[in-house]
Amino acid sequence: MKKVSVEVNGNKITKEINDHTILSVFLRDILNLTGTHVGCDTSQCGACVVHVDGKSIKSCTAFAADVDGSKITTIEGIAQNGKMHPMQEAFKKLHGLQCGFCTPGMVMSAIDLLKNNKKPSDTEIREWLEGNICRCTGYQNIVAAVKEAASKM
Repeated sequence: MKKVSVEVNGNKITKEINDHTILSVFLRDILNLTGTHVGCDTSQCGACVVHVDGKSIKSCTAFAADVDGSKITTIEGIAQNGKMHPMQEAFKKLHGLQCGFCTPGMVMSAIDLLKNNKKPSDTEIREWLEGNICRCTGYQNIVAAVKEAASKM
């Protein structure tokens, strides 16, 4: 057992957990933040992407104990004062989702992209999101949503 102290979506949290607890399990099962989806457990799909200290990571690839002391942002933490984040608004407006399973990971990855590249090309968006799998949309509307959000962020 290990005591882990993190800040999640602006809230300081300390929990006693097993050393081998995966970050996605910590967020979903211990903190009940179920917006972080788990699609594969093998780092292939990207549905579990969250931000740790401002960088996007696949939460199924990190132990919760390894992020002790970090600031974590999940999909639940990006809206401000009840208003959706510009990326969420763009995904909704441009139908960048269909079943919605991949959406939290796509949104979190795309936000990180725009922190690093304010005006990405279609190719740069597709390359950045390469580790996020969507089985429904064909990606065109996702790319359009990222470009729309880029104009608003």
